[in-house]
Parts: sequence; C-alpha cells; structure tokens
Amino acid sequence: MAAAMPLSFSTWMALLNNFSVEMADFTGREIGILQSLREIPGFMAFTAIFVLIILREQTFALISLLVLGIGVAISGYFPTVVGLYCTTVLMSIGFHYFETMQQALSLQWVKKDRTAMVMGRQLSAKSLSSLVMFGIVWAMLELLDVEYRYVYLFGGALTVIAALFAWMAFPKFADAHPQTKKLILRKRYWLYYALTFMSGARRQIFTVFAGFLMVEKFGYDAATITLLFLLNHAINMVMAPKIGKLIGKWGERKALTFEYIGLFIVFVSYAFVESDKLAGALYVIDHLFFAMAIAIKTYFQKIADPADISSTAGVSFTINHIAAVFIPVAFGLLWLISPSAVFLAGAAMALVSLVLALNVPDDPEPGKEVVMGYKSDQPMLRPAE
Repeated sequence: MAAAMPLSFSTWMALLNNFSVEMADFTGREIGILQSLREIPGFMAFTAIFVLIILREQTFALISLLVLGIGVAISGYFPTVVGLYCTTVLMSIGFHYFETMQQALSLQWVKKDRTAMVMGRQLSAKSLSSLVMFGIVWAMLELLDVEYRYVYLFGGALTVIAALFAWMAFPKFADAHPQTKKLILRKRYWLYYALTFMSGARRQIFTVFAGFLMVEKFGYDAATITLLFLLNHAINMVMAPKIGKLIGKWGERKALTFEYIGLFIVFVSYAFVESDKLAGALYVIDHLFFAMAIAIKTYFQKIADPADISSTAGVSFTINHIAAVFIPVAFGLLWLISPSAVFLAGAAMALVSLVLALNVPDDPEPGKEVVMGYKSDQPMLRPAE
C-alpha cells in the first residue's frame, strides 16, 4: 500500500504547477487557495476515528486509496479554477485518510526499537514508486508529448488498480491492540502536538511555495520539474533507510535538532537565491529533510498508550493541517508583495521548531515525555474509559 499511493500523488505533484499556470491561468493567489482547500481534508482527519466505528483500519485505508486514485485520474478533465479546486479536494480526501491509517497501522504493528528503521524503508518504497512514476511522467511529456489529461488519467488509474489488487490479494490482518474509538487529547502529549503543528506549517513552504518559486522565478517547465522530483526521490530511496537507522541511533532529540538547524539555513537561502541551479539544489536538500520527520512519529510511539494510536493519528493529522489551511492563502497574498518574506517566515518557523525539539528527552517514555513542562497523564477531552 505504501508504494501504491505515490503512483497517483506523484503524478498530481509533478503536473500541478505547470497545469495550473498553463491551463487554468493560476497566479499566487489561486495556487494559495487551492493548497488551502487541499489541506481541509487533512484538517478533518480526526473524523477518521468515527469511521473506524464501522470500518476496520485496513479496509478504510484501501477505500481511501481508491478515492485518491479516482481524484487524480479525473483532474485533467477539469482545466478551470473551480474544476481544479474540486478534483483537488476529492484527491485530498483519499490521500489524507490513507496517510492517517497507514501511520496508525505502522505504529501499532511495529516494535518500538524497529519503528524508525521500518518507516525509513516505507519512505524508501514510496520514493522508489515516485521515482518510477516521475520517470514515466517525464517520458510522457517530453518524449511522447502526451496531453496533461491523459497523464493524470494514467497515474490515477495505476493507484486504483493497485488498491483493488491489495483488496483481493492481501489477508485481513488482526488489530495489534484494541483501539480507543473516541476522540481524545492528552495533556502529556502536548509537545508531540506542538511539533506536529510546526511540521505542518513548515511543510507548506516546501509543498506550495518552493515548487512555485521554481516555475515562476526560474522558469522551470513541467519536464524539468519532473526531473527535479526524480532526483529528490532517487536520493530519498537510498537515504531514507539510512536516516531511519540514524534516528534509532541518535535518538529523536538530536535528529530533530539537526533537521531544524538545516531547515533554517535552507529557508534563508531560498529568500535570497538568484541562481536557478542553486535553487534546485536547495529544493533537493529541503526534500531530504522530510525523512527526519520520522523522529516525531517515533517520539510519539515511545510516550503513547498503545490504545491511543489510531485516535491520536487522526488528531495529529488535524493539528498538522491547522496551519496548512490558512498559510497557503495568507502567504499566497504575501507572495504577491515579497516572495522572500515567505521564506524568511519559514526560517522563523524552523527556529520555533528547534526550541521545541530541544525539549524532547534523550530517552522519552510515559512519564518522561518532556524535559520541561507538563508530564501528567490527565486527558483533556473525552478520555478513554
């Protein structure tokens, strides 16, 4: 399932900036609105816990994968502002519910001492799938001159086929731990929530504005953007398992500290870069740092009650997307005034994240969730019985 998602999502990512500008006449304003709309299903990810009352996690994940594939497959047939908004929301519903369930299942089924390594391998599998898909997209655009709508259709159809195959071929696995079927927030998870919130804010700088910078300022075409994505995922395919092992060796505190110092340097560099080659290099480095975010998930696994994992997966995706709902619109308007200001704001976010990371203990566990601050196990909202 991990490899099936990028077949369609990578297609969508590779085509978005050029398709939106060339076919729907997008500016920074429209791309900001679209990205905010895309994040609304992520903001609503907490509702996954209510769906799990009637569906098993594995079944829910496969249905979500189908919705993702369908949303991408039809995107090219709606080359208007409103049409692209609507297909983006449909695609996003499938994507965010799938990611929520995948995280919940991984944290339940994998032992704590192997989680970082396994998640690194999952990320490597996603990168391999993305690498293959970006290569196909590049060939379809550059060598075969295929229309955008048929490229979208091809990528979406592959995910639909993969989801149907997984549905029929794989056994239904039993739940590792009985899960709380209620919406819960615990005070002792506050640092995890804060790190997750800042991670969502940082992600928007890369997902929305770094890619848009390549197209608008440096004139990257769709084929060149696809080649850049190819390079990103080729590096990730090799490095993600190594980063997972490194997180297991270093611990979450050191890994996150390294990530946020690096991101600060990258974002400040984005603000002042004038070379298209240097901008591309920054984009690759920025993407590589995403693998370090595995440390946030393994930190939560170490401090969490196993029964809280599915509920908290949905809540954490919602928290991750709070900033994602308003940042693209607000920063899209700021972009019209000063693109550099957008990236300097991202650098400030990296500094806030660094301060939070320094509050992660060297060996986190229940009762030892933070260096300073609240550690008690008292539920904030609708506690588990």
